[in-house]
Amino acid sequence: CYAKCVKLTEATEPEIFRAIRFGAVLENVILDPVTRKPDFADTRLTENTRVAYPVDYIENALLSGVGGHPRNVMFLTADAFGVLPPIAKLTPEQAMYHFFSGYTAKLAGTEAGLGSDPVPDFSACFGAPFMPRHPSEYGNLLRELIAAHRVDCWLVNTGWTGGMYGVGQRMPIHVTRQLLRAALNGMLVRTSYRIDPYFGVSVPQSVPGVETTILDPAGTWTSKDDYASAARRLVDMFRANFVKFEPFVDDTVLGAQPNFLRAA
Repeated sequence: CYAKCVKLTEATEPEIFRAIRFGAVLENVILDPVTRKPDFADTRLTENTRVAYPVDYIENALLSGVGGHPRNVMFLTADAFGVLPPIAKLTPEQAMYHFFSGYTAKLAGTEAGLGSDPVPDFSACFGAPFMPRHPSEYGNLLRELIAAHRVDCWLVNTGWTGGMYGVGQRMPIHVTRQLLRAALNGMLVRTSYRIDPYFGVSVPQSVPGVETTILDPAGTWTSKDDYASAARRLVDMFRANFVKFEPFVDDTVLGAQPNFLRAA
């Protein structure tokens, strides 16, 4: 495993914290010159601090790395603009659209040459450099597998809430964990949904163990106008990026694009 460990604590990431022992390799982490203990809060070198450790340092790890067909597929994105909901259920067409888009965001401190504002990063299939074939081949295969195995697809935002990067705060990890548990355990099948006015995705209106306010990103911002402006800006970025894929998808996938006209 190769994990980020900036500001790592046992309370927030107990499995990773306990895996950092003899046999693990730290990268860019400052050590106390006297005790030799790592200081995960020290970001003088970079925020991109890492640890590599054997997978069997994690309790309950499936060492074979092989399982059956999934019932749920999670697309993880770190939305530094703070406008995507913390979890959303996707239609097969929306899943294909977001798989093509592969959206996340780059931040100052994790990569060189970036300013203070977040920079959108659209990496097709959430890993374009590692895909030797055209994204349409992987997208069509995903759509076929979703249909064949009746898979539920989810877009999970581990990025910002209450404002964009520098204003809001990072999505609490305990919230993300509870949302993932609810999706994997089938709890979200029995809840009601609303349609996000900007991104068109289905957002649960209540999840056990999660405050309802955090499920609606607009409600976490102090200024509704600022939220609307940021949401429209991200919608435009999505649509501009997708132009190159339009010849390879049908009208149903094009219809799954974010569209701020819904919010007008």
